[in-house]
Amino acid sequence: MRKLAALAVASALAFSATVATAGVVHRRQKRQHARIRQGVRSGEVTPEEAAKLRSEQQGIQAERQKALSDGKITRKERRTIRHEQNQASRDIRHEKHNRRYNP
Repeated sequence: MRKLAALAVASALAFSATVATAGVVHRRQKRQHARIRQGVRSGEVTPEEAAKLRSEQQGIQAERQKALSDGKITRKERRTIRHEQNQASRDIRHEKHNRRYNP
């Protein structure tokens, strides 16, 4: 009985860690989408730049879905997604500050 209870607790912890990781990835995606929208509204990001940035975000989302397909994001998958998100963040910053305006 104790082994079963211990197994249930371990399973719950593992599941919650996976969900927590997926949540962090999802929140960051939402923030990056908001940054793109804000850039378009302010004119700092042109429609062409926004399309490129949104496409990049869709690729990251596809990678996230692929990683979650087996129910767990591994350390390697998390590192890959984080790397892609970091690059996307740099790209958003670059596009917002490249002095191309869409009045």
